[in-house]
Amino acid sequence: MFATDYELLLRQAEALTEDAPYPVANLANLSALLYETLEGINWAGFYLAEGDALVLGPFQGRPACVKIPWGRGVCGTAAASNETQLVPDVHRFPGHIACDAASRSEIVTPLRKDGKVIGVLDIDSPLPARFTEDDRAGLERFAALAERFL
Repeated sequence: MFATDYELLLRQAEALTEDAPYPVANLANLSALLYETLEGINWAGFYLAEGDALVLGPFQGRPACVKIPWGRGVCGTAAASNETQLVPDVHRFPGHIACDAASRSEIVTPLRKDGKVIGVLDIDSPLPARFTEDDRAGLERFAALAERFL
């Protein structure tokens, strides 16, 4: 469907964040880079762990849910399981939290520090089955770059 050059995307992300020790600014720029680069998406951003929930961080797209309980929805499931969730149809995902009714598919990748989940990278699409295994591999590498700022 969509072919993303993740090597180029990672080089751009590294250039954007080079010599910038500002976590919020870096996450904001990384979400903007994803939003402008990935085709067929309607939301790209971060949720960060706060106690027993994920709290909205820097993002691009429509207003979003501010707080997601650990283990609920796609984001909370990715955080609780410490595994990327690639969901072709969010309406079939048990406990899906509809922050944007236009979203049809989603990919969420955990962010880790010392092996512990400290947040997630969340990307939504209005298209069903938008994300592929190539996206999973590329976005897991992208998330590893973002982890450096947390």
